[in-house]
Amino acid sequence: MAESSKRSATRRSPAEGEAGERKRAALDAVSSSIGKGPDSDHDRLIYERIRLGIVSALAVHDMLTFSELKQLFGLTDGNLAGHARKLEQAGYVSCRKVFEGRSPRSEYRLLAKGRRALERYLEHMESLIAATRHS
Repeated sequence: MAESSKRSATRRSPAEGEAGERKRAALDAVSSSIGKGPDSDHDRLIYERIRLGIVSALAVHDMLTFSELKQLFGLTDGNLAGHARKLEQAGYVSCRKVFEGRSPRSEYRLLAKGRRALERYLEHMESLIAATRHS
């Protein structure tokens, strides 16, 4: 490509330049919220639909039982147990096993680390929304 063609291809009107700057700033804001902080290894953990649902449900309820979560999301025992275990291993939720009479009951609660992860997720989604609405 000739030098003059390269220059004309990169020239933009002042309006295009400002819009491009705004887009870059918005994308930078969005990308800066990914993979930062002490919990960055676990950040992607709640991006999975079911785990996000569990964390969100626990954010608005002090405690939910295994049965309540299973019914809420329509999951099998094994599927819910696997997702809950990953959240528990990451320190996002706690699970307390108790007995009601002779029946076992698992109670789940959201921990501070899980609440922070949910807040980061929500901030990231808000950044994405703002970036796409203003572009």
